[in-house]
Amino acid sequence: MTLILTVVLVALIFEYINGFHDTANSIATVVSTKVLSPRQAIVLATVTNLIGALMGVAVAKTITSGLVDASVVSTHTIICALLGGIFWNLLTWWFALPSSSTHAMVGGLVGAAFASAHGSGSAIIWFKEKAGAPLWRADGLLPKVVLPMVSSPIIGMVVGFLVMSALYLLVLKWRPRTVTQAFGKLQIFSAAYMGWSHGQNDAQKTMGIIALALLAGTKAGDLAAAPEWLGFLKIETLGPNKDQIPIWIKATCALTMAAGTAAGGWRIIRTLGHKLVKLQPIHGFAAETTAASVLAGAAMLGMPVSTTHAITTSIMGVGAAKRFNAIKWSVVERIVWAWVLTLPATAFVAYLLMRLCQMAGWVR
Repeated sequence: MTLILTVVLVALIFEYINGFHDTANSIATVVSTKVLSPRQAIVLATVTNLIGALMGVAVAKTITSGLVDASVVSTHTIICALLGGIFWNLLTWWFALPSSSTHAMVGGLVGAAFASAHGSGSAIIWFKEKAGAPLWRADGLLPKVVLPMVSSPIIGMVVGFLVMSALYLLVLKWRPRTVTQAFGKLQIFSAAYMGWSHGQNDAQKTMGIIALALLAGTKAGDLAAAPEWLGFLKIETLGPNKDQIPIWIKATCALTMAAGTAAGGWRIIRTLGHKLVKLQPIHGFAAETTAASVLAGAAMLGMPVSTTHAITTSIMGVGAAKRFNAIKWSVVERIVWAWVLTLPATAFVAYLLMRLCQMAGWVR
């Protein structure tokens, strides 16, 4: 029982860190363009994150049943997975690198599950078609994580470039002051859209992790001695075609992410909003609208896509439309390295932690 509650606590710590780590991604542009003050932007992001987190469960169901074999997952597996993700999030936050909390969690889950299965590759669902569903609805690490990890940044950059180019044509004969005033107002809506899509995609990952942990604990009998008033913790089944994420998990994760969002993430805001490319309100509007649309589309498909990748590459695409050399490529290089290393690094850390648990005799 204590172990189950520890898992839930660690998961919520991850969600809180996710909030202040990824807040920068959703509000960096609106702060850097000076449309909103940092305090105003955080309030906007907190509210829209909360609303978005309560909408939909497709991403959560991918985490619970679409990436690893639930039969090899124990409460120790979940703790090790989360600790691997927390370690990487804090490390990249310290170095002001906008890495992916999404891939940190997924990498940790894959590494810990692999260790739980004693090195058996069957613990990981690489590709699994759904009966009667189109191919793009398939489950597994490759279609749900790896493919979007590659495609979403490309889509973000290309669409950001196209949207910004179209806006340049639209405002070609406008006065600069009119452009700034108009898009200063519009960017408030695009920032709200970004915050909503961020909450919809990111909060669901922790919902899935908590549900998976409670399912493992229920099956292992860890909750058998739980008092009757804690009966809501028991989850008997989680299927890819069933909405089995309890409302209390949704609300708790949404509020925790909102609290983390309120804490802010100023290091990463400076990297995205100031070091990557100089932005005006029209650029911020284009980047936020592009990134938010990528995230919203991925959430509908149950793909745990990186908010970081979406907004960063959207900013790059917008900057390239402005002027190709407007992008500071030395900063881009550091960011890309953080992206490339996230999955293997978190998987390795979680794998080692799980192996230590096994060697200590805490788990078989």
